[in-house]
Amino acid sequence: MKPPTFDGSGSVSRPSLWRRTAVVLITTLCFAYLYYRLAGAAAREGLSLVDYMSQVFANVNWVPWLLLMMTYSCVYLAIDTLVVTRSLKWFVREIPYRDILPIRASAYIISIFNEQIGKGAMAYYLNKRDGVPGWEVGSVMLFIMFCEMFYLLTWATIGFVFSREALPESFGLIPPIALGAVVFITLWIAFFRGKILPGSQLRDKQLLHAFKLARIRHYWGFFLLRSPALLSAVVVYTVALNFFGVETSLASMLGYLPVIFFAATLPTPMRAAAITSWVILFPGNEGEVAAFGFVQHNFFIFFNATIGLLFLRRAQREMFDQ
Repeated sequence: MKPPTFDGSGSVSRPSLWRRTAVVLITTLCFAYLYYRLAGAAAREGLSLVDYMSQVFANVNWVPWLLLMMTYSCVYLAIDTLVVTRSLKWFVREIPYRDILPIRASAYIISIFNEQIGKGAMAYYLNKRDGVPGWEVGSVMLFIMFCEMFYLLTWATIGFVFSREALPESFGLIPPIALGAVVFITLWIAFFRGKILPGSQLRDKQLLHAFKLARIRHYWGFFLLRSPALLSAVVVYTVALNFFGVETSLASMLGYLPVIFFAATLPTPMRAAAITSWVILFPGNEGEVAAFGFVQHNFFIFFNATIGLLFLRRAQREMFDQ
């Protein structure tokens, strides 16, 4: 789905009617599918759905899972802040990591509702605190969102190469999609370098300014800076899934996780699209992976927001006490 756009102030435009309708439809289909699969799993065990899921949650090894996820959330914040800091340095100006950290952390509070709106909040924050034009920060956030898609697709392709035998047949679509993406991004970079359609005024749009400045090294730089987050997630999710009673290999998780993270970008309530992906990819463990997907994704969002609360007072002081 197309990410939200930024206006000149760094705020995020309201989604169109058809996009809101699409989200409602996807959400309805996800919940209907989850109910069908979970009710079926409960019936096989001779239990009601409530008793079945209660049993699943009762069997989780909660303490080590909680410690693991709290550590992972802190690592993710550190990497995420580094990505934003470097991207701003590339295309706007250098702002110290320590000054970006409270911005990134505080934006997680808004990301409870939508991750991309959280990025819009970062643009507003920098505009108010540092006087950086909203369109410049919005352009950087747009660059980050754009690169996120190709970063996930790159790792999905690598995961397919290493674990194709353990993946569903539908994952065979990943290589041709990746090939198409390579062609697209090659043409995209060539366009913003003026090699294609040199008379086009599209590249001069303010919100596309970062793409006009970007070189191939910046796209690779983003990939290298962001990749430790994905690789650490592969390890964390593999171990965490074991705490829910489901075993899988690191290689298989490397194949699964980028695709699940794609699903998690859909703005469905409680990350329903991501939970549905877990249930599809782990047939026979419907209850365990549904519980895992629900707790894993939503705890990550809410714990990150809790971290954001620690920085909120500083953020408010920097924005309004000037």
